Amino acid sequence: MNAAFDLLADGRSLSEAADTMAGQHGISRRQAYRYLQEAQHMSSPAAVAEPTIPITLKVPADVAVTLRAYAQANDLTMGETLTRAVCALLAKAGGRG
Repeated sequence: MNAAFDLLADGRSLSEAADTMAGQHGISRRQAYRYLQEAQHMSSPAAVAEPTIPITLKVPADVAVTLRAYAQANDLTMGETLTRAVCALLAKAGGRG
């Protein structure tokens, strides 16, 4: 998100910024556009506690609906929700996945 914010703050067009993000971060142009669209609504860069790596997951529709509802009910993003779920799963497995 911050990379998208920075590119837009530098005055790059959406198309140019999407190409730059896709090349620099190894993501699809489509995913880059998603980040850029969200970054357009940010007034400043987001605070990041530690570096993160974007990933794309495909889950059944009912799982996505449940995750989204849980995230909204707990005032979390989908990323925060999934990170917590994965950490809990790994902790329960004793770090063995």
